[in-house]
Amino acid sequence: MGAPPLHVSYDSAMQQQSAQFRWEQHTQRPLFGLALAFAVAYAVPIVRPDASRGVVEVCMAVEWVVWGAFALDYAVRLGLARERLLFVRTHWLDLAAVLLPMLQPMRLLRLVSTLLLVGQRARMASQIRLTTYVAGSVVGLLMFGSLAVLSVERDAPDGNIRTLGDAVWWSFTTMTTVGYGDHAPTTGLGRMIAVGLMLSGIALLGVVTANIAAWFIARFEKDDVEERRQTEAIRELAEEVRALRGEVAALKGTRVQ
Repeated sequence: MGAPPLHVSYDSAMQQQSAQFRWEQHTQRPLFGLALAFAVAYAVPIVRPDASRGVVEVCMAVEWVVWGAFALDYAVRLGLARERLLFVRTHWLDLAAVLLPMLQPMRLLRLVSTLLLVGQRARMASQIRLTTYVAGSVVGLLMFGSLAVLSVERDAPDGNIRTLGDAVWWSFTTMTTVGYGDHAPTTGLGRMIAVGLMLSGIALLGVVTANIAAWFIARFEKDDVEERRQTEAIRELAEEVRALRGEVAALKGTRVQ
């Protein structure tokens, strides 16, 4: 048997790509809704440490359900991909986020994996502008960083982050790399969270700076293009005026003769 016709292979590839695109578009909003549910489920046991065991178990179940939904989303996108090995190589961060909670059943790992998966899916959404993405990243990191450090530092013997207000203030100063030092984590896990927040803050600052620089460059290039267009129009107009003068001079010369 010979190779399939070229148009058949092309049509098949386009159908697979279209199916993957449709899946990503249809699941974008539901996954973000589940991410919000994860945020609530993660926050309740930390903000309300006196919550009943039933509430805590429900929150934990919600966290696992959300993680399972993102894992299913990755599996479906992998199944719809035309080149699966290429998909795995180019989406390795998604795979790591899916496998992370399976290595160690810790709530903090589910938090990290969910943040990574939400960030990856947000990058796929062409309708989300960079400014919105950065703002959402700042709010998300600030909230989850505060909750995460509060959960590990509140019961530490030498800890000084005891309330949600202290945690939010610490997260804000850490993300902006100000670091007043009035609150600081004392546990190893808390310091790992601090490193993650500092690196995230630097990265977001770099994205904002690059975005502003790109806007100015685009603006200057647009002004240069407009200036060149006006200069070219003036040059063409001047040539037309010279040509008209030449014709007028020629007509005058003819009449004189």
